Amino acid sequence: MIIDTHAHYDDERFNEDREKLLLGMKAKGVDIIVNASASVQGCFDSLALAEKYDFVYTMAGIHPSDTADLEKAGVFEQIKKIAEHKKCVAVGEIGLDYYWDEPDRDIQKKWFVAQLALAKDVQKPVNIHSRDAAADTLDIMKAEKAEDMGGIIHCFSYGVEMAREYLNMGFYIGVGGVVTFKNGKKLKEVVEYTPLDRIVLETDCPYLAPEPFRGHRNHSEYLHMVAEKIAEIKNVTKEEVIRVTRENALRIYGI
Repeated sequence: MIIDTHAHYDDERFNEDREKLLLGMKAKGVDIIVNASASVQGCFDSLALAEKYDFVYTMAGIHPSDTADLEKAGVFEQIKKIAEHKKCVAVGEIGLDYYWDEPDRDIQKKWFVAQLALAKDVQKPVNIHSRDAAADTLDIMKAEKAEDMGGIIHCFSYGVEMAREYLNMGFYIGVGGVVTFKNGKKLKEVVEYTPLDRIVLETDCPYLAPEPFRGHRNHSEYLHMVAEKIAEIKNVTKEEVIRVTRENALRIYGI
């Protein structure tokens, strides 16, 4: 059975059929879903999903693009309380995103450091978002000794050299639909380089659906296609990819 290590089923694009979709996942070969938080409201909505469905777990964390909200009084304390919940398995998604101009990079860095400290405080792994911010992300993680918490570099978008850095720190590489894209050469090279026992499957749904569904709403069933592509790259069976990535996810999240 497949574990989706990073989804966003609290997204409004699932409002019409969320329950039907989630309850049908086991029959599609997916038995555990970890729902990532991105905004303050998302932290609460994701926790609600985890409390409603026994096979759904949550993360607590604020995406870098929403870190300005952490400047408001009392918000960080709310996030910490959710991070301590028994069904919260990680602090995430957190990190840096320089693709957008806001919020200010100093604000992103401030709250990235604070959320790394939160993970250390609650003794849970981290789920890292890094977009167009390779050097700063790595520098902060090294300075804050993020290897002590461990976790996943979500939606990995850099090259083999950066992958090597994170693997040496003990992190796992999150691989989703991009590996099936025709222009996904860089990620294919990373998958080829990375040992299978350091890879996990993720959708980032509703985003980044694999081929041939690129551009449409993504969901966890499509991870079969991601597993098939990884199997092709690694020259192993799809079943082996599912088995090993499952073991990896269980180990990281302590489920």
